[in-house]
Amino acid sequence: MQLLSDRILNMATSATLAMAAKARELRGEGKDIIGLSLGEPDFNTPDFIKEAAIQAINDDYNSYTPVDGYVELKEAIITKFKRDNGLTYTLPQIVVSTGAKQCLANIAAVMLNTGDEVLLPCPYWVSYADIVKLNDGVPVEVKTSIDTDFKMTATQLEAAITPKTKMIWFSSPCNPSGSIYSKEELRALADVLVKHPNIYVVSDEIYEHINYVGGHASMAQFEDMYDRTITVNGVSKAFAMTGWRVGYIGAPEKIARACNKMQGQITSGTNCIAQRAVITALNESPSRVQYMIDEFKVRRDLILDLLNDIEGFKTNTPEGAFYVFPNVTHFFGKTLRGKTINNATAFSLYLLEEALVATVTGEAFGNPDCIRISYAASQEQIIEAIKRIKEAVS
Repeated sequence: MQLLSDRILNMATSATLAMAAKARELRGEGKDIIGLSLGEPDFNTPDFIKEAAIQAINDDYNSYTPVDGYVELKEAIITKFKRDNGLTYTLPQIVVSTGAKQCLANIAAVMLNTGDEVLLPCPYWVSYADIVKLNDGVPVEVKTSIDTDFKMTATQLEAAITPKTKMIWFSSPCNPSGSIYSKEELRALADVLVKHPNIYVVSDEIYEHINYVGGHASMAQFEDMYDRTITVNGVSKAFAMTGWRVGYIGAPEKIARACNKMQGQITSGTNCIAQRAVITALNESPSRVQYMIDEFKVRRDLILDLLNDIEGFKTNTPEGAFYVFPNVTHFFGKTLRGKTINNATAFSLYLLEEALVATVTGEAFGNPDCIRISYAASQEQIIEAIKRIKEAVS
């Protein structure tokens, strides 16, 4: 009898976390690694949020929390959805979890049965496919390319739907491409989905505020999609609170109650101090964190200028998040410093070993032609990293 389950043996390791671990290992050997692999803001959590957490500690918040979150936090989430997205939710429709990743795991666990297909426009966030497979679903990739800004068209969506299609998962702004679906583009996708009333949508909006073009659009804003959309969000990215681990959903009540039931058997309620801090974060205007978005835009423009000066990197202009996703097929089949580059994974490893810059292969995101480079790093680090990359591929 084997020790470990087929479930865990068949699961892929998170590529972003694996690359971060490899980078830490090399740093431990004394190598000067510049990490551009993790999706983590390099800013500190804003002081007004930290002060709320300190106040919560002093106020003796230390007990188990309600499984689906404090009522005051759920009310803040409802206010945020209405203020920022024009979406109306009620208390039973909100579930707070330990990060948006747990929200996604809950959704998959309560909605997927064996063989249910989940459409994933490529590229997609690295954990989507394995979360689906872990819950006996079948991830179905819908290919896009840099030439269409990595966005799925209504025609592609229609062609991908089968009698087994249960859901579609996507992020906007997108990790890893930074692409943003406009209201018009979402409406075109919705026009297809209204013809298939049994398909549900997971709209991952964790990068909502890191938007350089304005006008964030949510699938749930359309009346004919509201009852079939689960909106996922959290505070990790826009508020620089990755380690606080707070995410949340707004969903049809039946789905929210099911997620609450599932969570009650897995983790129970989210950390009490983090929840109190998030109440303060969400009740404030998003303008309180605009300084971070402004800096990310400066860095985006900087890294694009630098990458476009390197032969072989094909880039588009991401409209949100803090990643670039260049096509690097120019290097496939070439030999650099005695190492043959056969694919994006080999290229990403080459950059780590030769340029001492950590990136992530696009294969992990369903696009084997690209690599993901995070610019959630200082301008000085970005300049040095791209200088090293240029030297390594010249």
